[in-house]
Amino acid sequence: MVFINPNVEAKYWHSDGKEVVCDLCPHRCRLPVGAFGRCSARKNVDGKLVAYSYGRISSIAVDPIEKKPLYHFHPGTRIFSVGGVGCNMHCRYCQNYSISMSSIGKKRTTFKSPEDLVALCRQQKFDQIAFTYNEPGIWIEYILDVMACDPDLDLVLVTNGLLNEQPLKDLCKVTKAMNIDVKAFNDRFYDNLCGAKLDDVKKSCKTVFDAGVHLELTYLVIPGYNDKHEELLRFITWVRDTLSPDVPVHFTRFHPDYEMINVPMTPVETLLLCKSDAEENGLNYAYVGNVLADDATDTYCPECGAAVIKRTGYMVDIVGLDSDRCAACKHKLNIVP
Repeated sequence: MVFINPNVEAKYWHSDGKEVVCDLCPHRCRLPVGAFGRCSARKNVDGKLVAYSYGRISSIAVDPIEKKPLYHFHPGTRIFSVGGVGCNMHCRYCQNYSISMSSIGKKRTTFKSPEDLVALCRQQKFDQIAFTYNEPGIWIEYILDVMACDPDLDLVLVTNGLLNEQPLKDLCKVTKAMNIDVKAFNDRFYDNLCGAKLDDVKKSCKTVFDAGVHLELTYLVIPGYNDKHEELLRFITWVRDTLSPDVPVHFTRFHPDYEMINVPMTPVETLLLCKSDAEENGLNYAYVGNVLADDATDTYCPECGAAVIKRTGYMVDIVGLDSDRCAACKHKLNIVP
């Protein structure tokens, strides 16, 4: 028997004449009957907004938690990871464009009910689940239903942060950790390369932080686009002053992809300079990503300088951690053990 996934009514929308308006993200797409939103995941079906991608899974894998990347949330563990289809940004350099830029019907998916997905996760002996690979925010109905099936699962979201305040707050109620991509710290980049607004992402970061969800940030450093020293310092200062010096930040290496295959990879020296600038300007936990560099992914106690976690790629050695404190000086660290 072939199961056809149901037309689950979306949350966060209202009618306006013959159109529906999606209130999930700042785009607030206005959709006539039969039209999809910019995310390709939500559709006006007979005057009702439908979560059209509900339960349609493109990817399932088991990943190191550090791959999300989350360095301070259950370090050294593995996580059941799930992806769907679509995205509400359209980044010209997207490294998962085969699923994020696909429309429903153009990418092979498998339907799994929330109950089936939870059962699969638990059968594999996992107690944490990540929604990742494409943008999880556009899957909010499915994610909330999954968590309603098993509230004891630790939920991780890897997201671009482009959600309106109320939907994001609703996700924060069931989420233990998020990694948010801050793709640049200039408006032109977001306008021209992502089709979004920086201020919306900054607001989301603050909402998540204020909700008490464990937060880490990723900044993909792209040569010639978002790697100016002044821009990076503005980002670092904003994290320190608006969020916290203890928020971990990952400066990751760009590699050419999608519509930006002629842009060179990020020099390792640039990433190391980002890390150095972050530390010199008050961030306690700065890392480089997508590259092997001595000590650049290790965690040190900001109080006494002792090594707490050593990393080589995804190999993790917890060398100086006593629960969430430095084993040497007992300073409380921003780590969820």
